Amino acid sequence: MRTSSSLRRLDAALAAHPAPLAAVDLDALDANARFLVEAAGGFPIRLASKSIRCTALIRHVLDNNPGFAGVLAFTPAEALHLAEHGIDDILVAYPSVDTAALAKVAASSATIRLLVDDPAHVELIGAAAASVGAVVPVCLEVDLGWWPLGGTVAKIGPKRSPVREPRQAAELAELVCRTDGVRLTSMLGYEGHIAGVGDIVPGRPLRQLAVRLMQAASMKEIAQRFPAVIAAVQSTLAAHGEPPLELINGGGTGSLQRTSAVGAVTELAAGSGLFDPRLFDNYRSLQLEPACAFAMPVVRKPMPSMATLLGGGYIASGIPGADRVPTPALPAGLRFDKEEGAGEVQTPLHGDAAARLQIGDRVWLRHAKSGELFERFNQVHLVRGGDVIDAVPTYRGEGQCFL
Repeated sequence: MRTSSSLRRLDAALAAHPAPLAAVDLDALDANARFLVEAAGGFPIRLASKSIRCTALIRHVLDNNPGFAGVLAFTPAEALHLAEHGIDDILVAYPSVDTAALAKVAASSATIRLLVDDPAHVELIGAAAASVGAVVPVCLEVDLGWWPLGGTVAKIGPKRSPVREPRQAAELAELVCRTDGVRLTSMLGYEGHIAGVGDIVPGRPLRQLAVRLMQAASMKEIAQRFPAVIAAVQSTLAAHGEPPLELINGGGTGSLQRTSAVGAVTELAAGSGLFDPRLFDNYRSLQLEPACAFAMPVVRKPMPSMATLLGGGYIASGIPGADRVPTPALPAGLRFDKEEGAGEVQTPLHGDAAARLQIGDRVWLRHAKSGELFERFNQVHLVRGGDVIDAVPTYRGEGQCFL
């Protein structure tokens, strides 16, 4: 696990604030933003809001870090919430069947692009647009998973869009062109098996080699197929007298350099790298500093060699496993109890540091992933230069729960 002076800054700055609490070190966050912008190789980065889930921090990144432009949202309702807070360039990265929210998007004056990868999505959005006499910009998602031997051996990557080949993309683009109330303005491709899978696998050299070979082979295939899919869509638009695509989005924190090298996109996407959660310790390409952590108080001493925290079992999504639990980070030298792990209401800890902890002390933990942590807190403390400068609401603190 990466050691970090940012966690020590958080600990010192918030010593007088009662735990549980969540905090972000803005110096580390902005340093991570600069690294991501450099890794993007000149492409603008659309901020993935699911990794932040805090309106004030989303505004901070967009307003203070050149190279970030626009938001990649996860639901239409969230996009509307951000639009109400002055964010006007939003791409919703997942399809929705929330007809009420779709109708509100259609009536909104903000630029909100809705995702489609199925004729049913086009029909739903077209109907919502017709209800208010509007035209909604839509984004066509393409599957960028790796299918060795045509998928007969395996289909590796997130199970997202069924649109994969140029013909399929052209057919869906054709449908959009024929449907009133929608206009195809953008495309999206996310190579989650590269951006979201670390290529350092401690203690498993064969697994590590397999991951690296898979990712290299997949990027080579993407570099051939994705431009062909884009060309098919552009050709379909031209045949209908429609303007060319306004933007093509791709990549994620873990694949910025590789996606930019392919050159098929007009912009990239990233969000989690700003916080540098625990899973990003396992990427060769990332040189980040933990910017976000949460502190839990010691409330029990079951025995002199142990310390028990209040709560702390904030498990990340994905395949359940040891890599989805938070990591005790400060003080160093703590480990979970094998029989209890990270618990719903208490978390016993072992290790040399546990013997020194007393009731009322606190332990800082890093979440395995990024934005999910803020579903647990109403506010997040912001630290700059070692001082607490603000406490801002998360989505939860604003009374919002989008997923």
